Amino acid sequence: MTDVSPATPIPPADQSARLDALEAAVRARTDLVPEIGIVLGSGLGGLADDLEDAVAIPFAELPGWPAATAPGHVGRLLLGRLAGRPVVMLQGRLHLYEGNAPGLVIQPVLLFRRLGATAVVLTNAAGGLDPSFGPGTLMVISDHINMTGLNPLIGPNADAIGERFTDLTDAWSRRLRARLHEAGRAEGVELADGIYVGLTGPNYETPAEVRLFASMGGHAVGMSTVLECIAARWAGLEVCGISLVTNAGAGYTGEPLTHAEVLAAGAEAGPRFARVIRRFVADLE
Repeated sequence: MTDVSPATPIPPADQSARLDALEAAVRARTDLVPEIGIVLGSGLGGLADDLEDAVAIPFAELPGWPAATAPGHVGRLLLGRLAGRPVVMLQGRLHLYEGNAPGLVIQPVLLFRRLGATAVVLTNAAGGLDPSFGPGTLMVISDHINMTGLNPLIGPNADAIGERFTDLTDAWSRRLRARLHEAGRAEGVELADGIYVGLTGPNYETPAEVRLFASMGGHAVGMSTVLECIAARWAGLEVCGISLVTNAGAGYTGEPLTHAEVLAAGAEAGPRFARVIRRFVADLE
């Protein structure tokens, strides 16, 4: 399986066999059963340093997964304890713009479920569509708009994983969103609320696209997360998430966008983000 191109399509019906191999590879290293899965986006990987008794597995050592190539993404699967709770964590992620098939992009969250997690926190770095969201804003994701033109559930279904037609009415759990806000208040960290627009990347959006997405109701735009949410709900995971707004969208400031801004904003917001997630994990029932 490791010599298969990451761009090779993976229909839902093929996921169970791949998850069998991934689960076996993880269980050869640890028997920890996580309660919560966490995906750490660009610039937010520092939370992984807080894991206790961590077992770290580079992506390239897991069957069928390529090494991460995105700057700011270490590319490791970690299992350990955060705030005393067993968790599985993705330090970095697999993106569409790296040439990965949608079915590969979603495997980490499906693996979370296979390993025992019942909830997942998806995080990302994003551009601001709302002019009031300055760099460093932490936005709880209330909903999303999938503008990738792709869906990881196309193809023969795997009924053992999830239903053919997945309901996304409450894709972003109201219960978990409320818990994130409670954690923010407890830590004195202000959290905004908004809708995330997901694209493929890797180019940043044009000013016209930024205006369009804002007019559609979007508050932040990025290059990940939406397919993971769809797959997580398909597999029965409860989902919540936070976007770190690293910069204003194209056209708002007149300045060009760079990935250095993303990493710099992550370095500044990382400690605030980590406090919120630690409190959220500790208090979650």
